[in-house]
Amino acid sequence: MFNYLRKRFTSHITERSRRRARLVSKDGRCNIEFGNVEEQSRFVFLIDIWTTILDLRWRYKMTIFISAFLGSWFLFGLLWYVVAYIHKDLPEFSPSINHTPCVENINGLTSAFLFSLETQVTIGYGFRCVTEQCVTAIFLLIFQSILGVIINSFMCGAILAKISRSKKRAKTITFSKNAVISKRGGKLCLLIRVANLRKSLLIGSHIYGKLLKTTITPEGETIILDQVNIEFVVDAGNENLFFISPLTIYHVIDKNSPFFHMAAETILQQDFELVVFLDGTVEATSATCQVRTSYIPEEVLWGYRFAPIVSKTKEGKYRVDFQNFSKTVAVDTPHCAFCLYNEKETKAKEKKGYDNPGFVMSEVSETSDTKM
Repeated sequence: MFNYLRKRFTSHITERSRRRARLVSKDGRCNIEFGNVEEQSRFVFLIDIWTTILDLRWRYKMTIFISAFLGSWFLFGLLWYVVAYIHKDLPEFSPSINHTPCVENINGLTSAFLFSLETQVTIGYGFRCVTEQCVTAIFLLIFQSILGVIINSFMCGAILAKISRSKKRAKTITFSKNAVISKRGGKLCLLIRVANLRKSLLIGSHIYGKLLKTTITPEGETIILDQVNIEFVVDAGNENLFFISPLTIYHVIDKNSPFFHMAAETILQQDFELVVFLDGTVEATSATCQVRTSYIPEEVLWGYRFAPIVSKTKEGKYRVDFQNFSKTVAVDTPHCAFCLYNEKETKAKEKKGYDNPGFVMSEVSETSDTKM
């Protein structure tokens, strides 16, 4: 029992360390941080304030949203209180009956705050109002109204843009949990399954991949996260996919593929991360979106293929069974691409005949002398 728990704990720690080493998580988030960024570079985020607000998490965005409105209401409430104080409209100054205040019915800081709120959100209860006797109050009213429209437009626009970002549409695109390597069309291929969970299409979809690994150049330079292009092919065509049902994309492992020198016995010892991208345009909003995921060596299954997922019912409808979406089936597969191509070359040579110039055929004359 103790040994079992120790193995489980060790495997859990190993898996967590592997997970930390990912550049791209399974749900597409990038695991990277920037250190020693100069203060001048940080100021650029304030210049591009719109993108900074959009990239913030919801809890920070809502904090800024609430603080912007409450802060502006309270700030202008103080200004209205100052105007009433300077004009001696407050009750502690005991104004005369003929005294005309700048703002009617402001008796203190609380009433000034309420008037500021009513002015900025254009409620207008009618109990408090600006009189024509005070030019300062009129200019302050105009300034607060204009600034209130700007704050309202910016903050509400940021909330709406956050909700309608195409990044949320990408959540309805899913990749298979594992990638598999098996024969397809007589070639050794790496296969990945991708599905669109919505009936609305992604227009102009394009799928490609990047293999991230650490390489050492002939000059001795170590390049971490060196990127190698991985071309993926779809039987229906790699451009303008009809992405209404799950598709199986595959990468042919030929002599130009970085997987060519890997084998079933050595792939788990490799140090790489395969990042797969799907770019497309959302049909409803015409906004572009990108979906991405990654696979590490433990998630690449050699000698497997995906189970069937699409069937046709008796009513003539096509049914997609997502229970088999990531399910795999073991199949006979060469343990390396090099062996597969050598096997093909050997079989091709066996079908051919070869002339031996050094071979001389000697004719033997047969005698008809036969003694009885």
